[in-house]
Amino acid sequence: MDGADTLRYTYTPLVADTVVAEPVRKGFLHRVVDYFGTSTVDRTYEKKLDITFAGGPSYSKTTKLGLGVLAAGLYRLDRSDSITSPSDVSIFANVSTSGFFSFGITGNNIFRQNRRRIGYDATFVSAPREIWGIGYADGRNNPSAEFVEERYQVDIRYLEQVVRNGFIGAVLDFSHTNGRDFNEVSLSYIYGQKRNYTVTGFGLVLEYDSRDFIPNPARGLYFSVQEVFYPRGLGNCVTSLWRTIFQANAYQRLWRGGLLAFDLYGEFNSDGTPWPLLARLGGNERMRGYYEGQYTDNNMITLQLELRQHIWRRIGCVVWGGAGNVFPDIEKCYIDHTLPNYGIGVRWELKKRVNVRMDYGFGLRTSGFLLSINEAF
Repeated sequence: MDGADTLRYTYTPLVADTVVAEPVRKGFLHRVVDYFGTSTVDRTYEKKLDITFAGGPSYSKTTKLGLGVLAAGLYRLDRSDSITSPSDVSIFANVSTSGFFSFGITGNNIFRQNRRRIGYDATFVSAPREIWGIGYADGRNNPSAEFVEERYQVDIRYLEQVVRNGFIGAVLDFSHTNGRDFNEVSLSYIYGQKRNYTVTGFGLVLEYDSRDFIPNPARGLYFSVQEVFYPRGLGNCVTSLWRTIFQANAYQRLWRGGLLAFDLYGEFNSDGTPWPLLARLGGNERMRGYYEGQYTDNNMITLQLELRQHIWRRIGCVVWGGAGNVFPDIEKCYIDHTLPNYGIGVRWELKKRVNVRMDYGFGLRTSGFLLSINEAF
């Protein structure tokens, strides 16, 4: 055989002193940056639950300085459905220097092609609170007094789509509130009512919802009317109660990264509603900057308009203005009792379109900072 048909090969022996470099171990801060750096990528098509954990300081006018932990997750029941927006769930716990403690879970479970939905919110709160009385005049003129409020709250809504973007469904609402450590003044502010109340209610809800993503809509309309009946036999109230809630939201893109959001909200309770179940103006969602419960009454109407602007990467900002009113009945809804509200805020995207928000709100002789998850509306 000639040389052309000869198989040749070479062999290079492994050098004994060759060192294989070990991967460089990243520092803690570097790992944290990497962790949150990928948290805004939508992985709901490849993971059963795309979840991100976060923790840090928290603050609101009601609870003061605290420490909170949060797990925010997105998921799809059918990962082959690319049309339906993902479901969301948030689990949280918070403790503050005022003695406030809370934990809970909230979310929206969206079925294939958005044909059915389950919304849920379950919380436990134990908090030192301030109370001014009941009604606009008490909130405006009375000095505050202290007590401690413990509340268990469970709200579940099941919705079935009947027409495009139109839903009808059922509501289950349970609430137990225990007030304790009243002093002479704060006890007088509940006007001889009991210190603890339990109610269980069932109701109906009608909705129109064309929002693209519930926790942080970028477009669409939302209208909801909810009627809940609380039978006397399913609680310890002296009479049966009812509650009507109306909400209307609209979202319109103005320019690149700019969005205008509108919210109209009304809550109407029957006569005889006890003090823990009355409408409370203020809090994390509406009339931000007011102490939640300084102004409280049977009924409440609030209106707010918010401009949201994306700035850079995960960061955005908002400005808003609005007004609200609490009143015992429609005949006593006075225009000169309307309370103003405005403020500014910063947004940081924790997960894909799930924001941590820091707001500072202003009102009538009041202001306050708050830190929360998801948009106010």
